[in-house]
Amino acid sequence: MRIETVAILSPGDMGHAVGRALREHGLRVISHLEGRSQRTRELARQAGIEDTGSLEELVSEADAVLSILVPAEASGVAESVAGAISATGADTLFVDCNAVSPATAAAMCETITRAGGCYVDGGIIGGPPAPGAPRVRIYVSGERAAELSALDCDGVAIMHMGDQVGRASAIKMCYAALTKGTSSLQLALLTTAKVLGVSDELAVEFASSQPAAFNAMNKGLPGLPSKAFRWIGEMEEIAATFDDAGVTPFFHKGAVEMYRLMSDTPFANETPETIDRSRTLDDTIAALADLLAAPAPASD
Repeated sequence: MRIETVAILSPGDMGHAVGRALREHGLRVISHLEGRSQRTRELARQAGIEDTGSLEELVSEADAVLSILVPAEASGVAESVAGAISATGADTLFVDCNAVSPATAAAMCETITRAGGCYVDGGIIGGPPAPGAPRVRIYVSGERAAELSALDCDGVAIMHMGDQVGRASAIKMCYAALTKGTSSLQLALLTTAKVLGVSDELAVEFASSQPAAFNAMNKGLPGLPSKAFRWIGEMEEIAATFDDAGVTPFFHKGAVEMYRLMSDTPFANETPETIDRSRTLDDTIAALADLLAAPAPASD
């Protein structure tokens, strides 16, 4: 099947950037923005993404639907798209690009195929496509995954993982287990040092013996609060993936708790446009330590 129209659900930080790259590649890009925030609507407008009147219209017009959301919304969107496929009889290629476990991907595959659509498992690695940035990699697996080669362009690299649903999700889970899992460990140890009163001494030691890691912490951790709530579900999916593989899930269950704590900081409501670029690593860690020191709310 020739892919000429691609739907993005939803055109948020990653979704709108992927959509813009595909539109610049010559494809028509659409979405259904009912219920989405004003910010998401504005991102879609900036990317040149068209808004359809209904989800049924979207699945009828799209040759492929890319689901790019927070993990907690992935299954619900798959069910909504399945309902639209059933209602229209559309032969829709549904590509779940979310950070979910292979087991969650398999369940969504059943939902889509039962409705009459075709499911492709996907996983995104890398930052949103941008001029001068490395191409974002979208790993795909499933019977019709090869058709997605049509999406390979300057901003997006399609990485094929074969016909088996779950393989693309598996590589995403293992990759994010390192990157986002490491960030949660760094937050935990730095917060512990703050609570125990040894932050300054630890910073001197890190700067001396672990300069690359310490520089990465200073650069990356202060901007995490705005992402933390989205990463809670991803850590839960990674924990489930490890557990299904017979490996302890508790590394990433701990990561869930760190990102949940970070999502309670005063900085958590920032967006990429409003992040305080002057905030330091110590400011970020102090906010986490303050939350731990705050008295628990009184019970009724």
